[in-house]
Amino acid sequence: MSQPLKGRVALVAGASRGAGRGIAVELGAVGATVYVTGRTTREQRSEYDRPETIEDTADLVTEAGGHGIAVPTDHLEPDQVRVLVDRIADEQGRLDVLVNDVWGGEKLFGWDTPIWEHDLDKGLRLLRLAVETHAITSHHALPLLLRHPGGLVVEMTDGTADYNRDHYRNSFFYDLAKASVLRMAFALGHELGPRGATALALTPGWLRSEMMLDGFGVREDNWRDALTQVPHFAISETPRYVGRAVAALAADPDVARFNGASLSSGGLAQEYGFTDLDGSRPDAWRYLVEVQDAGKPADTTGYR
Repeated sequence: MSQPLKGRVALVAGASRGAGRGIAVELGAVGATVYVTGRTTREQRSEYDRPETIEDTADLVTEAGGHGIAVPTDHLEPDQVRVLVDRIADEQGRLDVLVNDVWGGEKLFGWDTPIWEHDLDKGLRLLRLAVETHAITSHHALPLLLRHPGGLVVEMTDGTADYNRDHYRNSFFYDLAKASVLRMAFALGHELGPRGATALALTPGWLRSEMMLDGFGVREDNWRDALTQVPHFAISETPRYVGRAVAALAADPDVARFNGASLSSGGLAQEYGFTDLDGSRPDAWRYLVEVQDAGKPADTTGYR
């Protein structure tokens, strides 16, 4: 297997599960050394109370062909992030890819709940987890990333800039969080571009994360059983799909053409030619606009 990122170093912040885990594994598959961080370890769980751990993710990275290193880190704590980056600098002397994927907000927002009815503490906690963590991590990590030209920062969000501009996303707090991350990528692109690095925003489509599968009462091997409940779930994708998008971006010597842009896994699959684990190329955001939001019956023909 080709390993174009052999000798490169990545930090995936928020890699316990979901997109972060998929990204870390696919970066490992192309040879990278990947530091995986989060708050859930084999000794202690976060408030999510989920079984997935950063150690499990690191093992998957190594099994894929890279070198996974798990470092427990609360990215709301600047001192912990500073220690993390100092460790990467001491052990590797470089950082080539930073993926800001910290989220942690699934249990903190109410669907279609106006701000005056929404739990304020939960809403503000969501913003801290989704926005402040990214800012803290970039503050501490970017000087190391800028030591060598060609660095890449990926801001993970939900929705493209075009889609989120025209659609209300679940609640005031959720909408604001995802819009903020999109703007972060734009701002970082402005600051990093002249210094030889690239920043961009990336969204998966309808993600078959561990939590999503559990919510539908299915597993990855029988996920289509959920289509009886939600037929449009047919456009969904594995976390490895967006992971392959990040791996392709990180290996692209011309990635700077995307500086400041908002991208999607489905769009990048068309650009780079990678597929999801089943060999398909789901294009969820085009599907959402042209099929689901248009009120048409579920039919993924031409969209995966």
